[in-house]
Amino acid sequence: MATKSENKKPQNPIGIFDSGIGGLTVASAITRKLPNEKLIYFGDTAHLPYGDKSPDSIKYYAIRISQFLLQRKCKIIVIACNTASSQAYETVKDFVGDEALVVNVIDPVVEEVTSDKKLKRVGVIGTKGTIRSDVYAKKIKAARKNMEAPSLATPLLASMIEEGFFNNKISRTIINSYLSRPKLSKIDSLILACTHYPLIKPEIEEYYNGKVNIIDSAGVVAEHVRELLKKEDLLTKEKGPKHHFYVSDYTDSFEKSTKYFFRNKIHLEEVSIWK
Repeated sequence: MATKSENKKPQNPIGIFDSGIGGLTVASAITRKLPNEKLIYFGDTAHLPYGDKSPDSIKYYAIRISQFLLQRKCKIIVIACNTASSQAYETVKDFVGDEALVVNVIDPVVEEVTSDKKLKRVGVIGTKGTIRSDVYAKKIKAARKNMEAPSLATPLLASMIEEGFFNNKISRTIINSYLSRPKLSKIDSLILACTHYPLIKPEIEEYYNGKVNIIDSAGVVAEHVRELLKKEDLLTKEKGPKHHFYVSDYTDSFEKSTKYFFRNKIHLEEVSIWK
């Protein structure tokens, strides 16, 4: 395993992982904020969705993927998945130690929401795993006792997006069915607590017709990563990044999605890290 000095160098890449294409929303936001940085992305397509997996399974996947990213000398590991962030963040931090920085997609969003004193009732939608953990509600309540955070599991959405069903009649029907549930009534903002969901943000905004503030983690996390790397003096001064994308099981839809976010020609490599 790499040592601290080998990994924490400005020229080394940013490691990002998710169960599938959702984390590409975070990766894309990071490249916009930090155009000189190299990315190594791992999509664990063999095990998606993480939302219905056990906490122990998710911790195992997260450790093996983190090991893979450390071997590629990543200076920071971004857990670009809400389920993995809620159930495996501390495990990954303990495993990585001082070898690299570790960021999850939950804490930056909670900090952003709770710092806005105008917000009183913040809805949360996410996978079964994220909502079952109650992590957003707990963290929001810890930061602001008077803030409500009604949370709703929306398990069909991530699978729907992975299959390319968004911005059409099918996706709108499913989205509207979830958002009309009584639990989300009278909210003033909505956290998209899954990194897949920015892909359906326009449809969610259409449902609320501008009456609810929609918060996705991608831009918030990208800014947090930029500030953290700046603070640690790890921003690269080199130009011309070359990104690498890996998956645990090749899918045509993943490659198409990658090209949607990253306009240049993408080489998608399938690797097995479970043996």
